[in-house]
Amino acid sequence: MNSVINRVLNGNFDGEVHNDFVKFGRGVFKDKYLIDAKRQKGGIWSIKTSAEFANYLVKSCANENINSNDGSEPLRVTGVIVSTKDLRNELPFPIARVKQFAGVKQAVIDSDIKPSEIIAAIDKFPKAFFALSFSSKLSALKIKPKAPKSAKPSPNGEEKPKASFCTLKTTNQLIVNDLLFDIKEKSFNEVNISHEIEIKNINIPKEISDPVEMREKATREGTIKRKVMLDGNKVSEEEREFAA
Repeated sequence: MNSVINRVLNGNFDGEVHNDFVKFGRGVFKDKYLIDAKRQKGGIWSIKTSAEFANYLVKSCANENINSNDGSEPLRVTGVIVSTKDLRNELPFPIARVKQFAGVKQAVIDSDIKPSEIIAAIDKFPKAFFALSFSSKLSALKIKPKAPKSAKPSPNGEEKPKASFCTLKTTNQLIVNDLLFDIKEKSFNEVNISHEIEIKNINIPKEISDPVEMREKATREGTIKRKVMLDGNKVSEEEREFAA
């Protein structure tokens, strides 16, 4: 299982990439898909990311238990699932309550849930935002229980965002390798990664007239820059074109 940013930079523009990029309009979006990772003793990694990685981390951590058993042993899960839909009758696990503001609904979760049910829910509702916290076989994941900020072009002078929305302690080398897929150096202790996305063109299918459908079906063309720093030193900066 690869993260969206891994797929984009390796030229795999699938449906999940498209769904993730729907939130971007035209313009330059700095400091997106942030990653701060520190190597600790005992093969443990302390990883912090921005909100863009939430669904990926939830699914990856739940999958640890799928791989170790039949996925039926429940995990204690707290947090919220953010969606424009009311998911109370759609999810296979209990919802404590639903908070609503400006058309956005937050389903509050505080229950024991099978990891297979978590994965099934993300697969069924890929456009929902799963801000869930739990401990799995190899990882302890904490995500802020709120909706992420909407994506807006980065104005000059704006305070630099931080990789602090998702916090992960893990020995799962699959997650580490995916997030740090292009780093060959092995002797570093800390890595900081940021991405700048520029949307240059938005191509809307001519046969669509509904504004919501236009936004969701449109393809976005532009560039993405990935900047990698190891132990405070700039190691690489690469730019790729994309259409998603």
